[in-house]
Amino acid sequence: MPRLFTALEIPSEIAQSLSMLRGGLPGARWIDPDYYHLTLRFIGDVDDVVAREAAFILGQVKRKAFELRLEGLTSFGGRKPRAVVATAAPAPSLIETQAEQERLLRRIGLEPEGRKYTPHVTLARLRDSSSRDVADYLSARAHFRSLPIPVSHFVLFSARASTGGGPYVVEATYPLAA
Repeated sequence: MPRLFTALEIPSEIAQSLSMLRGGLPGARWIDPDYYHLTLRFIGDVDDVVAREAAFILGQVKRKAFELRLEGLTSFGGRKPRAVVATAAPAPSLIETQAEQERLLRRIGLEPEGRKYTPHVTLARLRDSSSRDVADYLSARAHFRSLPIPVSHFVLFSARASTGGGPYVVEATYPLAA
């Protein structure tokens, strides 16, 4: 049973700049830069029939290529931080692409995503990191801004269950119109 999600791949030069942010945070398990991605829609653990339906219907996404930037760092989890992430700057084309995928995947019977979409790249998963340590880490790196990221396609990834942070396999690539 594959665990699937759609995402934007992070170009190697952007991954390299993100990797320079690694370190200096007790309790952080840093994601390998080869596995950096910006999730569009988590599909989850599905059987092969649903996986094939999802792969097919995602081919119906009709959006134009666009650019986005990563702009700043934050953490998820509030008082008990669980991840450090680089956030995407507001980009209507990104939100529209994600929303179209959501609509199409619901059409084949997948449950709607339960959380509000917050585009980000996970840099580290946290275990026993204090909120103070996380705040200090973030304040020292608040200036982070990426170069523009050209987005000409999205991918359908599969992942091994319960490993988090890779390895991921590209199952299909979907071009966006020029």
